[in-house]
Amino acid sequence: MTEDQIFARIARRLLPFVMLLYVVNYIDRVNVGFAALTMNKDLGLSPAVFGFGASIFFIGYLIFQVPANLILDKIGARRWVFIILAVWGVLSACNAFIVGEYSFYVIRFFLGIAEAGFFPGMLLYMTFWFPQSWRSRFVGVFMAAIPLANIIGGPLSTTILGLDGVGGLHGWQWMFILEGIPASVLGFVSLKLLPDRPASASWLTDEEKRIVIARLKTDEGSSEHHDFWPALTDARVIALGLVLLGNQVGLYGVQLWLPQIVKDMGFSNFQTGFVVALCFIAAMIIMIYWARRSDAKGERIWHVAIPLLLGAFGLMVAAVAQSNFLVLFSLAVALVGTLAYNGPFFSLPSTFLAGTAAAGGVGFVNTIGSLGRFIGPYGVGVLKESSGGYASAMAAMGVCMLMSGLIVLAMGRKMGARNVAAKPV
Repeated sequence: MTEDQIFARIARRLLPFVMLLYVVNYIDRVNVGFAALTMNKDLGLSPAVFGFGASIFFIGYLIFQVPANLILDKIGARRWVFIILAVWGVLSACNAFIVGEYSFYVIRFFLGIAEAGFFPGMLLYMTFWFPQSWRSRFVGVFMAAIPLANIIGGPLSTTILGLDGVGGLHGWQWMFILEGIPASVLGFVSLKLLPDRPASASWLTDEEKRIVIARLKTDEGSSEHHDFWPALTDARVIALGLVLLGNQVGLYGVQLWLPQIVKDMGFSNFQTGFVVALCFIAAMIIMIYWARRSDAKGERIWHVAIPLLLGAFGLMVAAVAQSNFLVLFSLAVALVGTLAYNGPFFSLPSTFLAGTAAAGGVGFVNTIGSLGRFIGPYGVGVLKESSGGYASAMAAMGVCMLMSGLIVLAMGRKMGARNVAAKPV
């Protein structure tokens, strides 16, 4: 079996399950946006209170990301992912017991801590299995779970909202319970399906393990940083964190408020779930294509910058559009931009980080980016409450996306020199 065939086999074995976990993770992270369609009225939550509560998740998320990745690197993905899934599933279901703004803040904060290790942990996990030249396409497939979670989660969440009154619970309470349980169940499945590294994979032969480990060591040997602290102080890590920050302002500002934006256009709760899902379909297709193209071309910088600039354009148009159709179309374009950059972007840290440096560096990039996940939804809530509309929030998010695109272009020469040519499948 050739090297390419081995890595393709590993992808077929790991990616479907890892992607399923991320779909569940993302539904539990953003379903609060659909809950808001009825929860805000039931609990008397203002736009600013909802925005802060939705965003405080990312303060807990921010705090624990670097430590979580170091724990994964130390104890292995199998046990650590089990713990993460089991705890976040329980906490996600506990959102059903929110009674007011303060309980909303507390549960969301601790849910953020529980989920903090999953996403950066999975990015680190990819580096244990795939060489640099394969990572963009596989990270792109993995992160296609983001639009897929919205495609599935939108109709699912708004359908569950229709259970209002069943068993004496509100529909949004049923939504949190029914969407939280799968994570804890899948935690036990992960103990069986997620080997820590190639050396412990029972479905690889000794010869296949040798080939994979040798190829990964070749990649690791070409990395500039292997130690923790030098990675955290590398200007490129900080710059990538700022790029992620600007992108996440736009992504989370849009997706956590999109259900309410759509409903304000006159759609019912049930219709809103399907309209939101439609906005993410093109994004899922394009982000997979764009990641594969980045690997095929052996290029990262422009494959990151172009989607960011497209996202900024979409948000700017949405800010000034006068028709509901144009607003929705522009937001769909913005979502394509904010998501298509993911595969190439998250392949960049591993071009110069390896080992403990990769664990800490990837976590630190995501930590900086988490500020954007807080600023975006909260900022939309504050601007919506002060202005009565979404136009100013869209414009502000567009500026953040534009700045991210410009930072990528500014650091292009330095990062471009480190790009690794991809080998097409």
